[in-house]
Amino acid sequence: MKKPGVDQQLIRDLASILDETRLTEIEVEEGDLRIRVSRQSPAAPATVALPPAAAQAPAVKEEVPSSQAPDISKNAVPSPMVGTAYRSSAPGANPFVEVGQQVEKGQTLLIIEAMKTMNQIPSPRAGTVTAILFEDAQPVEYGEPLVVVE
Repeated sequence: MKKPGVDQQLIRDLASILDETRLTEIEVEEGDLRIRVSRQSPAAPATVALPPAAAQAPAVKEEVPSSQAPDISKNAVPSPMVGTAYRSSAPGANPFVEVGQQVEKGQTLLIIEAMKTMNQIPSPRAGTVTAILFEDAQPVEYGEPLVVVE
């Protein structure tokens, strides 16, 4: 029988994955336990363990529901600059892409505003958008994964 409680090694492993991939947040769910590890500052990741009933915050990132998580390490489109990422060309406009949508190489996935300039971020390959890893109007860092195109 499994011992109840939080698996400290799992939290350490998730924190290591954050460091290796430069992600700012990772979340896993196993049975009745949901663990989210997020980076609050470059030096100190914070950990939170919530039972499913307490974890009913609205989803802010979109992912395709599937048994396989997207391979962020090789399929993510990273931010080419520091700025503010937007899913659409204007407030209230339709987003450039949605999860599950087929995209062509060169198709605009999002825009990043940097120094009052709107920069279109194109898809590096044709494929399906399997995850959108940022919120609309979210500040992003150089190299941060933004969209997964498989």
